[in-house]
Amino acid sequence: MQITMLTNSISLKRPLEGGNQEQLAVVREVLANVKEQGDAAIRAYSEKWDGVALIDFRVSQQEINEAVNNFDTELLADLTEAARNIRLYHEQQRRTGYKLPLKDGSYLAQRIIPLDAVGLYVPGGSAAYPSSVLMNVIPAQVAGVKRIVITSPASKNGKLPDAVLVAAHILGVTEIYKIGGAQAIAALAYGTETIAPVDKITGPGNIYVALAKREVFGEVAIDMIAGPSEIAILADETAYADEVAADLLSQAEHDTLACAILITTCPSLAERVEKEVEKQLATLPRESIARQAIGRFGHIYIAETMEMAIAAINSLAPEHLEIITMNAEADAQKVTHAGAIFIGRYSSEPVGDYFAGTNHVLPTNSTARFASGLNVDDFIKRTSVIYYSEKTWEQNAPKIARLARLEGLEGHARAVEARGWEKGEI
Repeated sequence: MQITMLTNSISLKRPLEGGNQEQLAVVREVLANVKEQGDAAIRAYSEKWDGVALIDFRVSQQEINEAVNNFDTELLADLTEAARNIRLYHEQQRRTGYKLPLKDGSYLAQRIIPLDAVGLYVPGGSAAYPSSVLMNVIPAQVAGVKRIVITSPASKNGKLPDAVLVAAHILGVTEIYKIGGAQAIAALAYGTETIAPVDKITGPGNIYVALAKREVFGEVAIDMIAGPSEIAILADETAYADEVAADLLSQAEHDTLACAILITTCPSLAERVEKEVEKQLATLPRESIARQAIGRFGHIYIAETMEMAIAAINSLAPEHLEIITMNAEADAQKVTHAGAIFIGRYSSEPVGDYFAGTNHVLPTNSTARFASGLNVDDFIKRTSVIYYSEKTWEQNAPKIARLARLEGLEGHARAVEARGWEKGEI
């Protein structure tokens, strides 16, 4: 990792997951074919790209039961406890709406209404991501969404990983489909003979999934177009180099475009971390991926003061931020732009990825300047309610009509006046 003195030019800018024209053309063709041909197109693409011939692509209850019976009991307990933690945290986000009384019986109100149906995409293939199931399903359930659908690509044997099915079982989700890629996004957005459409699609995926989500936005809602993972660590002389290096590599192993940055006020820590990263890379199973990420977007910055370091963090607006300093909680209060903040030595980033209860679906590419992580609000609608009594209308109709005419909208003015103000009935 390169070590440099901190300047004002520090940036998280990396190639965005925008895809190329060839990939976009493929996605648009898939979307169009699934919209027109439904299940037949799903089966054709699953065989072409996933190498699996699917007759019935809905997961059966028998498959779910078998996954649960085959699953390690200790891991089942771990996933169950993680689910409880995530639910407890997200229940604090629940909204109830409000009613604002006015004079003469009139009122304004806001109703909180959950979405009818949401679809969760879970990446698959050679890997299993039960944490994605927990992080996406639980806030939707807390919001009150009645229909939750999971899609994930089947492996060559035509099955989904036991861990994914067990996570769904823990949460009581049974509508699960063994399809992935752009065709899964199309099915969720447009519906097929087997799959009814949803109102919102969440969850990460490869470039084809990301492009498909972008293309169907407007037909349905989506959570975000997430970029590669990133971590920034703010540390001083109290941090341990081996722990900091391990935390940097925890994100570098995700993707060759992942970003891992250390900002420290301690030059000796910077030097020790640089050596530790190289040492730990040698034994990391995903060394090739992590080494490319570190080579491209791994960096160590030395700041003259903690104030400079915190200003740089706010400029970065990283997805994950660890603060390992003598006054970590006080320093955290000065951070205004970060997807999630991990305070202190024992709050390593994977704590939030899997178990603590906060959501790990977070804004990337500096979008934490204006965006938030996935939460209960992502699965609700806020509907305004207006009730004016006759007396309230009578008092305000002339004002409303004047404001309408100020904007040149005579029809608006007449719609108010039609109730009797100009008829001499008041």
